[in-house]
Amino acid sequence: MEDIDRAIIAALTVDGRISYTDLAEKVGLSVSAVHQRVRRLEQRGVIRGYAAKVSYEALDLPLTAFVAIRPFDPSQPDDAPERLAHLPEIDSCYSVAGEDFYMLLVRVASPADLERLLQEIRTAANVTTRTTVVLSTPYEGRPPRVGEGHPA
Repeated sequence: MEDIDRAIIAALTVDGRISYTDLAEKVGLSVSAVHQRVRRLEQRGVIRGYAAKVSYEALDLPLTAFVAIRPFDPSQPDDAPERLAHLPEIDSCYSVAGEDFYMLLVRVASPADLERLLQEIRTAANVTTRTTVVLSTPYEGRPPRVGEGHPA
């Protein structure tokens, strides 16, 4: 991937609503060249979409936690992501190496809601859970590093 594409990706990660004019100025290309490059990055699946960054506190979901799950019986089908997909409190599901099989990022309104969600997760996926509550988030969703040798 060319450095100019990396610069475009970094700028769009910081501000997904940046105009093509401002993006072109930022990376030193014409507007039409930037538009073509962005379209190519989208077609290649490098840019998978655009989203708003929201305040979960403002949405009354101030409690964030990581929930590590592992099956009671590892010989059973590995279908936990499918069994849990209906739970809207699960923001993300990561397949991980180590003792746990998956790490879930969850967002809820209260400790009581977290307790209820954990029970739903255990029941729906037949798993054990280990939970870590987030106290604060110094940073997340940082833009990718721009430069050679850093895959986007």
